[in-house]
Amino acid sequence: MLATLLGFAGMFALMTLRVPIAFSMGVVGLVGIGLVRSWPAALAASTTEILDVAKYTLSVVPLFVLMGNFVTRAGMSRELYAAAYSFIGHRRGGLAMSTIAACAGFGAICGSSIATTATMARVAMPEMRRFNYRDSFAAGSIAAGGTLGILIPPSVIMVLYAIMTEQSIGALFAAGVVPGLLATGFYIAAAAIATARNPQLGPPGERSSWAQRLQAMRNIWGVLVLFGIVMGGMYGGWFTPTEAAGIGAMGGFLFALARGTLTVPVLIDILVQSARTSAMLFTILIGASIFASFANFTTMPQDLKDFVEQFQINPILVIVAICAVYVILGTAMEELSMILLTVPIFFPLVTHLGFDPIWFGILIVCVVEIGMISPPVGMNVFVLRSVLPDVPTGQIWKGVMPFLYADILRLAVLVAFPAITLWLPKALGLS
Repeated sequence: MLATLLGFAGMFALMTLRVPIAFSMGVVGLVGIGLVRSWPAALAASTTEILDVAKYTLSVVPLFVLMGNFVTRAGMSRELYAAAYSFIGHRRGGLAMSTIAACAGFGAICGSSIATTATMARVAMPEMRRFNYRDSFAAGSIAAGGTLGILIPPSVIMVLYAIMTEQSIGALFAAGVVPGLLATGFYIAAAAIATARNPQLGPPGERSSWAQRLQAMRNIWGVLVLFGIVMGGMYGGWFTPTEAAGIGAMGGFLFALARGTLTVPVLIDILVQSARTSAMLFTILIGASIFASFANFTTMPQDLKDFVEQFQINPILVIVAICAVYVILGTAMEELSMILLTVPIFFPLVTHLGFDPIWFGILIVCVVEIGMISPPVGMNVFVLRSVLPDVPTGQIWKGVMPFLYADILRLAVLVAFPAITLWLPKALGLS
């Protein structure tokens, strides 16, 4: 275990020197295997991990990334926001609540937290400013709502977790639905409580007529159709998750084309951005896999099992401790790297203790959500900062605090009641 801890220290040292995290993990893993085993073993392990990225199951990742980029350019976010606003925008804090609901809907067809945050910032922030919302509260609601992009399926992080742990992608997607709805409800409740305590944070908007509400609902048919085809077809047994991702990408392409937003330069930009994002994800995956191989060579997973058994710790306390570790790591590490780095270490321990791997996967995603809005490296906060350069970072941190408290409470509920997560996969016969 000491060798692995030294490896972590070396990795963080390289990150401090601004070495990209993928290369930090890969270099430390390569050197670690070379010192613990042999240099030929290190080169062989690294070659194997690089070749593993070429396997067919991972093709689902760039396809979902491509789907998210197409639907972003298709402008579906505006219709979702308008539909949510027509029903609850007239309430105190209603525009923030509408933003959160729209983020949930957009996350269901996007699968990216960063894309959801950046897109909804452009859609919702001007409206909230028009009704004199505090910039901090408005930005906080967008940052928090954006995290729903990785919890409500489809989710790239869930796909990677499923592939790493050999779990069903469909079961993980199903398990994310109820916690995703619960997260949306908790965020909306947090917005309601915050504005009840300080009405100046979010004054009410204009009330919409029922005719306007019905029209707004008609405008989101594209979102419902795309989500229904991708998820319904997968659970109906019509196609595999990889095929579902391909059909979703084609559906996003057709919607963008039908709406006239897909010119040749835009299409090239979408393809280039999707390729860059996919290359980044795969590079991080390779680096994390090499480091995980090093950790396995040092027997750290078995050492953790022995440590827990030696002190006869209550298994649920182990889960709480793991969640705490993720929250701490989330304040200093990029979320995808954190998952790819730690799952190979924690997953054997969790399954050894008898916990459901699907439930644990959803817990990890929830903790990652917390990390995305936690100082000092909350990714969504920095995305907002780039989209809204006139809003100080300190104001955004201030605005996310009510939603951060809601996240911690939701995590406690999911840890205490695993049935909330596992009900739908069991009902669908997937778990």
